[in-house]
Amino acid sequence: MKILVSDPLSDVGIDIFKNSPDIEVDVKTDLTPTELEEIIGVYHGLSIRSKTKVTEELLSKAKNLKVVGRAGIGLDNVDIPAATKAGVAVMNTPFGNAITTAEHTIAMILSLSRNIPRATATMKDGKWEKKNLKGHEIYQKTLGLVGIGNIGSLVAERAMGMKMKVIGFDPYQSPESIEKMGIRPVNFDEILAESDYISIHT
Repeated sequence: MKILVSDPLSDVGIDIFKNSPDIEVDVKTDLTPTELEEIIGVYHGLSIRSKTKVTEELLSKAKNLKVVGRAGIGLDNVDIPAATKAGVAVMNTPFGNAITTAEHTIAMILSLSRNIPRATATMKDGKWEKKNLKGHEIYQKTLGLVGIGNIGSLVAERAMGMKMKVIGFDPYQSPESIEKMGIRPVNFDEILAESDYISIHT
């Protein structure tokens, strides 16, 4: 099986391909769309991130392609209907960056609560605006989550660990399943009305 890696991928990921006896891997991460179309026909698998666009046009040239693997969550750069029509399986890694994203969300909340971006900017300007940059504790503040899937639920766990109140809206989850996570289910308007912080994970 021939695999093309068309977007930058960790060496660890490349080594998995290289160490598989039935796989021949090529790493070509600087291809233009036209160049990719010219060579895709010989490959059985395509490994991408967000740069490569898997379009209907590309798929029409990919006569041997069996699978597209997305190293990440989003698939907005893949024409799913066209891939389905062409018989090409499309896979992603939905848990790949969930913890990282959840931790980053908490970091952003703390940054906002303590005015870190503004404090950094004023310090670089040679100012010390201590009185104008009073922060706020996040203890007992309300975090409103829009979307409570893999990432949203991990954000909720971390926020509750810091004693925040967490409310959430997710049209794809039942109120009962939201409550089981320790989150109070609300509608979208209540998120806007009640939250001190809002984080969107859809």
